[in-house]
Amino acid sequence: MFDSYHWLKALHIIAVISWMAGMLYLPRLFVYHTKVAPGSETSEMLKVMERRLLRIIINPAMIATWGLGIWLAVKTNAFDPVNGYWLHGKLALVIGLQIIHAMLARSRRQFARDQNTHSTRYFLILNEIPALLMIGIVLLVVLKPF
Repeated sequence: MFDSYHWLKALHIIAVISWMAGMLYLPRLFVYHTKVAPGSETSEMLKVMERRLLRIIINPAMIATWGLGIWLAVKTNAFDPVNGYWLHGKLALVIGLQIIHAMLARSRRQFARDQNTHSTRYFLILNEIPALLMIGIVLLVVLKPF
């Protein structure tokens, strides 16, 4: 028997895992990229890795996460205040993740043009933010505290 809710939920979780994997790995690549000379062979290899990670994994996973998540929320009437406000908190954190995604995409373009202006420390700190947002999102989804 086909249970669309469980399939949607499973696909949403797979998309989230894929998005998060990329969001945790891309800033790490940037950390390595800050340590090599622009135009070097290593820099050029990192550019290819960064572009492919963003275009082939992170962007499609982000689109699937949003699409499936909204579909699930509508299907389960999760936006109704009767069900609590946990979803609103979750969406606020997901928007934060989306902002980090945009920042990473901008940094990728800067590295591609050999115009990065950020330090290794900047990317080390930026690398931690998606993990913190993810923890908050999971806690809201599982505990539904409000």
